[in-house]
Amino acid sequence: MNSHFPRIITLLRKERGLSQKKAAEALHISQALLSHYEKGIRECGLDFVVRAADFYGVSCDYLLGRTPDRSGAILNMEDIPEPDAAGKENRFRGSLLPTLNKKLIANSLNIIYDLLQTCGNKAVTNEISGALNAAVYKSFRILYSANPKNPQGLFAVPERLGKGMADAAQNIAEANAACLMAGENAGELEGLGKEDPPALSPEQLAEKYPLFASSLFNLIRNTESRMGVSHAKKEK
Repeated sequence: MNSHFPRIITLLRKERGLSQKKAAEALHISQALLSHYEKGIRECGLDFVVRAADFYGVSCDYLLGRTPDRSGAILNMEDIPEPDAAGKENRFRGSLLPTLNKKLIANSLNIIYDLLQTCGNKAVTNEISGALNAAVYKSFRILYSANPKNPQGLFAVPERLGKGMADAAQNIAEANAACLMAGENAGELEGLGKEDPPALSPEQLAEKYPLFASSLFNLIRNTESRMGVSHAKKEK
């Protein structure tokens, strides 16, 4: 089969809150066989893929890791909504690749900042924003500094120190955010209460953010590909 199928069917079962025994009964196989499928020990036949897709309400392509969209849709440029799709139309201009990635990032940020608003913790918002700002700072400085004739007076930090100090600032902001989200204080910053972190799953994200969830799922997939995770090739 492939490396994604065991992970995805396990995720779907746990999202439903089903034990392996209950899921196996519903799928008309033994618990032992389902356990083998979920661990990747054995490969299933096409009939089981179809049966599992019907049972969990997803597409076969999603089960096989061919698309992060549960309906089986594969995103094209035209499918990605503008970040402010709920308001006036705003068309990004430029070649396909920059425009595509800009939309994926912008739409994913809509979800991140809506979740931060849900958490209602100013410190968490500031730390997450700090980490994101550092990432943008580093990316822009790479572009800006590529031409040695560009004046470095725009930046207060010397060029040779820029990346290292931005890395440090980003790491500190991420560490603070992780600590706060876990309900722990970070110095004078007060962490979230136990009930404040949002309950999330891919299904809930798709339901709550129908315009933007696919962008986030694809951003995650693209980033993990850069981490060396192999993904099934899309059909041409």
